[in-house]
Amino acid sequence: MPLTDQHRFGMQLAQMSRGWRAELDRRLAGLGLSQARWLVLLHLARFEQAPTQRELAQSVAVEGPTLARLLDSLETQGLVQRQAVAEDRRAKKIVLCAPARPLIEQIETIATQLRREVFEGVDEADISLCMRVHETILANLEKS
Repeated sequence: MPLTDQHRFGMQLAQMSRGWRAELDRRLAGLGLSQARWLVLLHLARFEQAPTQRELAQSVAVEGPTLARLLDSLETQGLVQRQAVAEDRRAKKIVLCAPARPLIEQIETIATQLRREVFEGVDEADISLCMRVHETILANLEKS
């Protein structure tokens, strides 16, 4: 059975995602963080206000227990802190600690350089078109 463009698109998208993350992980290896931990830090840095553990888990797209283990290790490293939420005793806000800031700046610098390299020669209009296609596919997946 010959592969259709839709088959190839899905395979290529998965390969690109894996390759991009693997290359970023390779470049970030010197920082002493696993892919899961630097991903949590980046997501956490993008919140305007400290999120709850549940909000952060949704943002990173991991299950609560998985995030809890990651936060344990980040807390041990002094990079994040859990704070009680007055309105809900079960909830915890996740706050970045001062030592995390320069680390996040390094992660962002390395990620920005990789993006420059990856998107070299790609027209902005093509990127916009790809994003519209991806949004449609994601919306269709949410309907499933």
